Amino acid sequence: MSESITQPTEQHAGHSASAFGMLVAAAGVVYGDIGTSPLYTLKEVFSDQYGVQVNHDGVLGVLSLIFWSLIWVVSIKYMLFVLRADNEGEGGAMALTALAQRACKPYPRLKAIVVLLGLFGTALFYGDSMITPAISVLSAIEGLDLAFDGISHWVVPLALVVLVGLFLIQKHGTARIGIFFGPIMVIWFSVLGALGIYGIVQQPEVLKALNPYWCVHFFIVHPGIGVAILGAVVLALTGAEALYADMGHFGRKPIARAWFFLVLPGLVLNYFGQGAAILADPAAARNPFYLLSPGWALLPMVLLSTVATVIASQAVISGAFSLTHQAMQLGYIPRMFVQHTSHHEQGQIYIGAVNWALMVGVVLLVLGFGSSDELASAYGVAVTGTMLMTTLLVAVVMLLLWKTPRWLAIPVLLGFLFVDSLFFAANVPKIVQGGAFPVIAGAALFILMTTWKRGKQIVVDRLDEAVLSLPLFISSIRAQPPHRVNGTAVFLTARTDAVPHALLHNLLHNQVLHAQVVLLTVVNEDTPRVAADRRFEVDAYGDGFFRVILHFGFMEDPDVPAALKLCHLNELDFSPMSTTYFLSRETVISTKRIGMARWRESLFAFLLKNANSNLKYFNLPLNRVIELGTQVEI
Repeated sequence: MSESITQPTEQHAGHSASAFGMLVAAAGVVYGDIGTSPLYTLKEVFSDQYGVQVNHDGVLGVLSLIFWSLIWVVSIKYMLFVLRADNEGEGGAMALTALAQRACKPYPRLKAIVVLLGLFGTALFYGDSMITPAISVLSAIEGLDLAFDGISHWVVPLALVVLVGLFLIQKHGTARIGIFFGPIMVIWFSVLGALGIYGIVQQPEVLKALNPYWCVHFFIVHPGIGVAILGAVVLALTGAEALYADMGHFGRKPIARAWFFLVLPGLVLNYFGQGAAILADPAAARNPFYLLSPGWALLPMVLLSTVATVIASQAVISGAFSLTHQAMQLGYIPRMFVQHTSHHEQGQIYIGAVNWALMVGVVLLVLGFGSSDELASAYGVAVTGTMLMTTLLVAVVMLLLWKTPRWLAIPVLLGFLFVDSLFFAANVPKIVQGGAFPVIAGAALFILMTTWKRGKQIVVDRLDEAVLSLPLFISSIRAQPPHRVNGTAVFLTARTDAVPHALLHNLLHNQVLHAQVVLLTVVNEDTPRVAADRRFEVDAYGDGFFRVILHFGFMEDPDVPAALKLCHLNELDFSPMSTTYFLSRETVISTKRIGMARWRESLFAFLLKNANSNLKYFNLPLNRVIELGTQVEI
């Protein structure tokens, strides 16, 4: 395997593109989600649902809440802490879970809790991945209502056309998409800032909202809705988790630079500009983003907003691909076909099954809710739940892995936990307002992941009940040697100390052994990539028997034939025409034995039957593979 595969993404990025180019590309792929929040955040805050007074104090209080939420949650929590909790350059709930698992190895119970937290956060992220494209594109196209009368019935069909088109281009990869989207997002944030300055100049009073006093004042003036309003304010933060999940595409530094130099200034200026427009005319609260623009700029802004919301959708879709790949390599979901879309960046991938599943979910959301206002009332549960899980996992990493002094770590973590808990509590009531959709989707994925992981463990346990130790098998072979044939037989097995079932079946039915017998185990590490000098371990047992262990990171595709070429032993010949690969295919039968509930056993059997085969997963040559089946009762 090439050496480039073993290099961390961020280092590789530094050689493949300039810092500015990576900043622009990161803005295109990573910040589309949070960058389009101004389209609907203030519109939702001042809707009739929350009862916020559209007056001087109400506007300043809301703006102050948004500004300090961006500073605390994104600038401090994510940029200064969470993005540093990378697993050798990779981010997202699964990479963070692997990192936290490593930190709590001495504490088995804590390790189990960490896994559940990570899986739950991952599942909720998929719910967010469906609702973000729907609300973003709908909110952009709804701007046409302000420009043309009687066009509202075209909003949903136009949104569906745009969204389906987005999913159709995903197979071209984030590298090409980033090149195209990056410059557009630079224009988008520049326009956001310019419009904000345009509004602030007319009402400079809004700059008072930079004072955190107005946050406190808002809660005093609105005691009944103080916490509830956070359910709308959190819309300004949607996308923070996506930027963490997308870290593997570009690295931490380009993402942080883009935030502080481009994204944050553009967002803050625009929110304050919208606030200025509302102060000047309270009626502007019905759609402050578009009503901030001069009349002549309305249609160009609708067009630019639509393109920007397509990019917003790209951020969470790319994050979903990354999380799926990580979860698959760590053994939490069935194997699927992964297509690498860049020859330079390992993190840039496309997974068709995930792409089409997300598209179906997005289409159903657009048809079911029909407007951004309806979706906004359901938005936030999945986002805040994922943020809360991230805080808990980062706490484990900070305290147990980084060994951060407790006098520093505990106050900071309690601050993160307090704010995240407030946002999550404010969004819980949305579950009955339509927010159940992402929660149900997340719960279904959580069940799927835990069922797959538990089912695979039960299968291993059942197979171990009839396992034959390798030393005993070799001694029996020496006592009664079978007929040996030329060539190398590679038997894939998860056990390093036992005879593979495929080997026993082959010997029983064919009554022959190859001259060289290799018992191969592939180990997926909790690091993104494994260096070439740590790729393999080889032990020779004599009589032509060898034990080979191959190590791969969770962001690598295990190409077994390519890795075996690195095994430089004179006794072993892995030439393609003399090597045969033997696989064991298990057929699961649900029984009353203690294991899982019968319905979960049936679900696992279905998943196992439809999972991508080991043949494709390990990139084995089609004409050199023999599969031997076995039935397993669980």
